[in-house]
Amino acid sequence: MSPFLIYGATGYTGRLCAEHAVSRGLRPVLAGRSASAVRELAEGLGLEWRAFGLDDPRALRDGIRDMKAVLHAAGPFSATALPMAQACLAAATHYIDITGEIDVFEALATRDDEAAAARIMLLPGAGFDVVPSDCLAVHTAARLPGATRLRLSIGGFQGMSRGTAKTMLEGVAYGTRSRRGGRIVELAQTPRATADFGHGPRPTIGLGWGDVATAWSSTGVPEIDVFFQASPALSRAAAMPRLLKRLLATGISQRWLKHGIERRLPAGPTPEQRAHSQCLFLAEAWDARGRRVASRMRSPEGYTLTAATAVEIARRAATGDAPTGYQTPATAYGADFILSFDGIERVDL
Repeated sequence: MSPFLIYGATGYTGRLCAEHAVSRGLRPVLAGRSASAVRELAEGLGLEWRAFGLDDPRALRDGIRDMKAVLHAAGPFSATALPMAQACLAAATHYIDITGEIDVFEALATRDDEAAAARIMLLPGAGFDVVPSDCLAVHTAARLPGATRLRLSIGGFQGMSRGTAKTMLEGVAYGTRSRRGGRIVELAQTPRATADFGHGPRPTIGLGWGDVATAWSSTGVPEIDVFFQASPALSRAAAMPRLLKRLLATGISQRWLKHGIERRLPAGPTPEQRAHSQCLFLAEAWDARGRRVASRMRSPEGYTLTAATAVEIARRAATGDAPTGYQTPATAYGADFILSFDGIERVDL
């Protein structure tokens, strides 16, 4: 088959993607900054490998040469997405990543015309961020033509990799970001609500999740909010004064906190933890007359799902199944794309 490359393959999620690809009989090329680390992983899996950084445009272009698609798994994507996307545009190579960062989605969306001209696909958010929620948003909005408001609630998410923790840390400077009148805004107060994931109402807290960007591209609904099931840690973070959030977002604070993440957090959930976890989703849509529709979904644990969806999107892109321009998972492959994976249950309420 046409080759694709996994960059950031030695990170927690990149390694899961590489292992999942091999389990499916695929032969991606593995890549990252550290030659020794990439070599060890690739040789263990019987794959080809390359080593290059993202700070040298020429080395980056050489690194993705002859690749039909790149699955970019090296975060934080606020720093890494644009260099890799620019190289993919120059090389006419499809770009896929696993970001959940609003600003990355918005930045790549502005490159839509360039991607179309280069005849490549730019598809960020090919994992847990945001494949299941994007597909559910499109499915639910389609059940209520003319929907003006969309709320996505996510529950069951437990444990995170160091990379995910660093990405979430970078967002500490922001209050909760939502979409109002088609525009992304920062809310003065962190909103709270409830969501019934199938076992009665549970408290939820507003969070600036990637769907604030992608669900707009996918559905055109002008008012979008994302909520997460409340946990003690999330509740404490939501209650922090805005001034403290701004202080924690300074360069010195970020470096100190990220150093602590590297020292104190495990690489990510263990295989046993992933096997015994699941994620829950509730999408609700309203129209101007107050009519409401809702759909629920259950999925495997987030990192397990990310490996499956990201590798499948990269595989499709590498074989030519990739609409050009900026895409979300649902605009590229439809609202039912998520149903093609094991362990997915979707129910209309």
